[in-house]
Amino acid sequence: YFQHHTRVEWIFLHKGLNALPASRRREYEIRAAAYLAEARPLLTSGRAPAIMCPLNDAGLCGLYSHRMMICRLHGTRNSFAAPDGTRRTFPGCARFTSLSSVRDAAEESMPALDRTPFYRELAGLEKELLVRIGRPLPRVDLTLAEMIVLGPPVLR
Repeated sequence: YFQHHTRVEWIFLHKGLNALPASRRREYEIRAAAYLAEARPLLTSGRAPAIMCPLNDAGLCGLYSHRMMICRLHGTRNSFAAPDGTRRTFPGCARFTSLSSVRDAAEESMPALDRTPFYRELAGLEKELLVRIGRPLPRVDLTLAEMIVLGPPVLR
């Protein structure tokens, strides 16, 4: 369950969807709507959904070349510096942390991918988009499924 926060990635997602054959895109739209229907009651009860991404095709991303940054970074041990200067480190996905070589290594000795430069670049792209629009827009806080169902972002 990931929420995405930039219109620039939302636009990129729809660029990829628009390049697909209509039947495949429609399948992803149906899956996204089903995802939302399954997620709503879980969210209402305060639980984070553990539902497969609507773009997942037998374990592979159906929109691989247009996937979101968090999808590109997911799985590995990683860290980032928050705007307030604190550093957060994440162990990686369950599959990664279950590897014996990872389990046997001391946590501090395991290298972690620093996501900070990627976040900064993405924030810069989002800021550039908002400057081009010429006015602030409400914050984005959507899942990939919501972005698919809603269609491309409205920029006016």
